[in-house]
Amino acid sequence: MTDVVVLGAGPYGLAATAQLRRAGADVRVFGEPMSMWRGMPKGMLLRSNWTATSIVEHDGPLSLDSYVTATGRRVTRPVPLEDFIDYGDWIAEQVAPDVDRRPVVRVARSEDGFRVTVDDGERVTARRVVVAAGIGPFARRPDLPATLPAWCASHSGEHQDLGKFAGQDVLVIGGGQSALEAAALLKEGGASPEVLVRADHINWLHGGRYQKKLGRLSPLVYAPTDVGPMGLSRVVSAPWLFRRLPRDLQDKLAYRAIRPAGALWLRSRLEGVPIRLGRRLRGAVPAGDRVIIELDDGTTRVVDHVIYGTGYQVDLARYTFLSEELLGGIRQERGYPVLRAGMESSVPGLHFLGAPAAWSYGPINRFVSGTWYASHALTAAVTGRRR
Repeated sequence: MTDVVVLGAGPYGLAATAQLRRAGADVRVFGEPMSMWRGMPKGMLLRSNWTATSIVEHDGPLSLDSYVTATGRRVTRPVPLEDFIDYGDWIAEQVAPDVDRRPVVRVARSEDGFRVTVDDGERVTARRVVVAAGIGPFARRPDLPATLPAWCASHSGEHQDLGKFAGQDVLVIGGGQSALEAAALLKEGGASPEVLVRADHINWLHGGRYQKKLGRLSPLVYAPTDVGPMGLSRVVSAPWLFRRLPRDLQDKLAYRAIRPAGALWLRSRLEGVPIRLGRRLRGAVPAGDRVIIELDDGTTRVVDHVIYGTGYQVDLARYTFLSEELLGGIRQERGYPVLRAGMESSVPGLHFLGAPAAWSYGPINRFVSGTWYASHALTAAVTGRRR
């Protein structure tokens, strides 16, 4: 029997483990540290600013600044993916050197709380379970080409090396950071990408331009969490406040804070890449070793591969380790668990961190900087002490 089992060793799992152990809780953590991030394309740069790239806390012994000081590494801005993964590994060494890397295959209720089964058959009993398993299973694919075979269609989060498409024609679907950066990396790797965006424009983020203009007044309207535009940034950085707003207003503000957008520093890297705005797929059919694409304007393309840069959509049913009985007991809205204080679901003792918490606690939970609040809120619920 252990007090808490944490499932996941990415930013949210590591943050939860750090705060729980600081508070003296008995914690056992399962997962491969930073596993989802390791599967992302090489050469990727993080869109978030320096403070918002910090895990657990932006000012403290586990912050990005502390990592740089402790390791002597020179980390550029925007932060490269490789440096962020190394930073996560450094945190894992500090807070979870005993992380169990075996996959968890099932979580079910037991008389004493929960029974967690590992892939080799070992069972662990815990009073509480914290699900911080990431967004990997939630990859969103457009309905129309979803039936295309894997050899000719994939999600942007499935590629560690986009250089393998050198010399190929690749259609990238989406108008957000993942799609636009994938196109830039494809171009730089020798491929010929084309981007298809259903909106009639691309939202470009100006990377701190307005913060610099505001100078010392900037913190009044921009939070260090770096989610959302001027003013709204402060609202979404306070999840306890955001969740008290009317539901309709929450939905509108959440979309405004996380609508598809690309970092301004990508524009120059996309020079020469065709970007088709206001266009949708009408058809997609494999033809030999290529794919015939038909757009809604009647034009066609013949490409070697299609990459969906279409983000992620939370659906708890895709966490296959949750038992059917346990999943059925979780109150849900649109695939999200409905959470109360401490990120706790309707099943007592079962907590969800990260993107699944976004419906209840706002868009901040979709980003690394959301670990700051989530780990503290969880710890307060587990220990009964508020900070």
